[in-house]
Amino acid sequence: MGIEQVGTLGIILGVISQFWPVWLALAIVLVLSVMFKRRLGLYGQLFDSGVGIAGVMICLFWLFTAIFADTVAPFAPLQQFPLLKDAMPGSIEPGSGKIFLFGGDKLARDVFSRMVHGSRIVLVIAPAATLFALMVGTTLGLPAGYYGGRIDTVLSFLANLVLAFPVILLFYLLVTPGIMDTAIPYWMAGIFFIFPIIFFCTLFYTRFRRRPQLLAVQLALTILIGGWIYAGLVFNADPLGIISIRPNELNIFVAVVFASSPGVFRIVRGLVMDIKTRDYVAAAQTRGENPWYIMLWEILPNARGPLIVDVCLRIGYTTILLGTLGYFGLGLAPESPDWGTGIKESSRLLRLYIHPALPPVLALMSFVLGLNLLADALREQSLKD
Repeated sequence: MGIEQVGTLGIILGVISQFWPVWLALAIVLVLSVMFKRRLGLYGQLFDSGVGIAGVMICLFWLFTAIFADTVAPFAPLQQFPLLKDAMPGSIEPGSGKIFLFGGDKLARDVFSRMVHGSRIVLVIAPAATLFALMVGTTLGLPAGYYGGRIDTVLSFLANLVLAFPVILLFYLLVTPGIMDTAIPYWMAGIFFIFPIIFFCTLFYTRFRRRPQLLAVQLALTILIGGWIYAGLVFNADPLGIISIRPNELNIFVAVVFASSPGVFRIVRGLVMDIKTRDYVAAAQTRGENPWYIMLWEILPNARGPLIVDVCLRIGYTTILLGTLGYFGLGLAPESPDWGTGIKESSRLLRLYIHPALPPVLALMSFVLGLNLLADALREQSLKD
């Protein structure tokens, strides 16, 4: 007995209907953003251009898809249906009557559900790793650009040393099983993940050092929350059980931070070297302000425009790198529904069955496109400011 199928129109309507919570969330955000865009600062200004609206909507589409993945996806990402191995798009699962909207893969799993659940992996690892790289690069780039001299020479040499390695080769060395099974990733994670705690402690100290009671509260919260996240990420010892990261995901996380931090460092260093010659910095120095206060509260806010643009682009680069690693079978588990692994699994039978490869490819392309459009819109706004 053959498997029943729906037509092209049925597939299109099925996809649209499955994304109903995403469309609803997008509509609410769009209406509220347009209504209050004059009060939303830089975010509101993005809705003055078509490029900005497109970038925001595409990025929010995948964000809401990741949030509502359990509702959007009709099946679990690892659920198998033997009768639907390599099933064509629109095939109906006999037991539940649900549709394999994008067909089945070689292990009889729903391609649409795996694409949807794969967005969770990408939208957790790529932005989080990029933000940690931003913390590391910023914390080291500020003193290098402000002080110069030996500090700048040593830090710049280390950054250039990392940048001299080909990125793919560097990732391959960091996430191969021989390295993954050692303590090296955990030592690197222990070093990198301490930077956000140092950054925020310094930030609050320079701002509130003359108000000891408020400073004590700020430092206590920073150490408490930072220590909780640090214990969960580095030692997988979150007492609440909220933060949990598998060893292979930790290795990829560390590799992204290690490879991206030097680029952020160079950008921050260059911006600081330019901004520190401005009059308002000289005025702060004349007032006798602490150098770290000047770096964090006078220079860094005025460098936020280029840094925000770089973060958007860097998340896109990280997404592509995650897809590349997944394609080569490095880092994430073989059964992972991430987009790179999906492309790898479907590429082996590409001449016979092309449909399993298209959804993860288009998902990755669209998300990176949205980030690039968002970065272009942010760049235009920063030039106007």
